Amino acid sequence: MSSSSLSSILIVGGGTAGWMTAAALAHKLAPLPICITLVESDEIGTVGVGEATVPHIRFFNKTLGIDEAEFMRRTKATFKLGIEFRNWGALGANYIHPFGAYGAPWDGVDFHHFWRRGVDEGSAGSIEEHSLPIAMARAGRFAFPSPDPASLLSTYSYAFQFDAGLYARFLRSLAEANGVRRIEGKIVHVDQRSDNGFVQSVRLDNGTELAADLFVDCSGFRSLLVGQTLGSEWQSWKHWLPCDRAIAMPCSRIGATEPLTRSTAREAGWMWRIPLQHRTGNGHVYSSAHLSDDEAEQALVEQLDGTPLGGPNRLRFEAGKRRQQWVANCVAIGLASGFLEPLESTSIHLVQLAIGRLLEFLPVHGWDPLDAAEFNRIMALEYERVRDFLILHYCATERTDTPFWNDCRTMTLPDSLEEKIALFRERGVVARYREGMFLEPSWVAVYLGQGIVPEGYDPRAARLSSAELASRLRASAEACARAAAEMPSHDQFLERIGAAEWAEAA
Repeated sequence: MSSSSLSSILIVGGGTAGWMTAAALAHKLAPLPICITLVESDEIGTVGVGEATVPHIRFFNKTLGIDEAEFMRRTKATFKLGIEFRNWGALGANYIHPFGAYGAPWDGVDFHHFWRRGVDEGSAGSIEEHSLPIAMARAGRFAFPSPDPASLLSTYSYAFQFDAGLYARFLRSLAEANGVRRIEGKIVHVDQRSDNGFVQSVRLDNGTELAADLFVDCSGFRSLLVGQTLGSEWQSWKHWLPCDRAIAMPCSRIGATEPLTRSTAREAGWMWRIPLQHRTGNGHVYSSAHLSDDEAEQALVEQLDGTPLGGPNRLRFEAGKRRQQWVANCVAIGLASGFLEPLESTSIHLVQLAIGRLLEFLPVHGWDPLDAAEFNRIMALEYERVRDFLILHYCATERTDTPFWNDCRTMTLPDSLEEKIALFRERGVVARYREGMFLEPSWVAVYLGQGIVPEGYDPRAARLSSAELASRLRASAEACARAAAEMPSHDQFLERIGAAEWAEAA
């Protein structure tokens, strides 16, 4: 864009990323005379298989003034307390990465240090006994967290599992109600300014020219503007995250809906299971170097616990990101900016994060390259830290049963991850930083869940006597089990608050 004030924004592409961007910009910029247009093609379609989220999505919805119960009915959503990982650390082993804490700090020392001491003294069972969201998830229970920080019920959060296509449709209605103009069409040409290379306009297949000051590239894997037109280089991370294929296939819902997503490691990748109100989402993420497409599809079909509701949706991808996600007057959001496999449900969060940063650096009063540079710096950090967390799941394994897992177990790691693992293995310390979506309990969950147990613990954890330590650990586990047992079932809670799809007719 030029040095003049921002007056128009064109979002290229719809889907979850496009309509999240449109809804957020329309809401936040409502007082300003800025025209927001979204162009998408029904012919091209969207990926639309991501259905699980992390707790940050709640605050995005709240910012837009969305009623949670209505949102859940409209998107056929269920609650999510975490992710269960099966067969990752070792065959037959499983653990849950919860959206919440393990115990509570004692005298300023994180709980897992006391638990680690209890392991040495024989007074500690599984650390999962001290996580309320894990107790709730395993029992199929749910209740809202308490706002009282002194309550055990304040020690967890929650996210959603929903139909991504319905979510995009829901956001579209909000965006259009706030003045966003949608144009149907396929982009066939991009015009750039001769003086600075900025994008000036896009041309549709019917000849229509759409000009704007700022362009948001939500064109998916094609990255039409930031990648193809402006040449932002692709930074591949496939040597650390080797899965490059996915097959998605929904099936009918069987039994009660669980408040958690499941990830089951397979011989050359992993499978997801996401329970929604009206169906169950299933998928197989795998390495094409270790498993054929036909074998992957057969394995997926064999593990469905309901009747298939459609044919397979096949995806090809490569883990990585654009080196620059904001180039000239174009900002890439969603798959146009990068892709990290859905192992920890991070895709929608990275969209949400990029939208927030775009609003923070929005060039309302003119172009400043420092804004783009800072946006790119922050987003690079976020992607790299999510990348490290995902790699941890693959490298921290004891599995030797297939070539895929042998390759993962012996891979050379990024220095940033090597340092994090060493720090925890030696002293039980979780590296902390300002930017990065995964906080200490998340790292503790995967470290311990996949067999990285600290050799030592914080010396301050030795202040308690052995009897007092055993008593506190026992009380902590009993409190979690008791609190979960007193909650309603997940499905009962959905109906009770009017979030179930059948509540509309009630």
